[in-house]
Amino acid sequence: MESRFRIGIFTSTHGLRGEIRVYPTTDSPARFSYLKKVYLENNGNERVLEVEKVRFTKGMVILKFKGIDHINDIEKDKGASLYVDRQDAAPLEAGSYYIADILGARVESDQGKYLGRLKQVIPTGANDVCLVQVPDRPGAKEYLLPHIKDCVLSVDVEAGLIRVHMMPGLEDL
Repeated sequence: MESRFRIGIFTSTHGLRGEIRVYPTTDSPARFSYLKKVYLENNGNERVLEVEKVRFTKGMVILKFKGIDHINDIEKDKGASLYVDRQDAAPLEAGSYYIADILGARVESDQGKYLGRLKQVIPTGANDVCLVQVPDRPGAKEYLLPHIKDCVLSVDVEAGLIRVHMMPGLEDL
């Protein structure tokens, strides 16, 4: 299981006082209000930063970090990902799971047919879509499966197994 989760991407600076604009990659952007520290990872380099101030504007999060008081102190990190430790992640509701914990899970049909491994979960607005692919096979078939109860029957995080019902037409896409 992942020990850290990506919660955002540093898209640009905001003003001259070291604030940054962050595109949230979490289901609950409001979680930024409760952050105390983040890991800023850029090209293999990591910095631990203490959050001083948070505000929201036009679907973005504006962050100010302690000790970062000028645009030159942070500008070089543009494009970096922001992470939090698992214990600092937003709490889950019963029966829920973190997407990071199911990536790479084995995907099987309700008939027992191996379909591949979960490569990505794509948010679409109405429902998420699961990209399933046979790993290490160039040109292998990919499946786009809607993450709805009629299609995704069960998710066993511990076993790393997702059972799906291949609704008519899904194999043809």
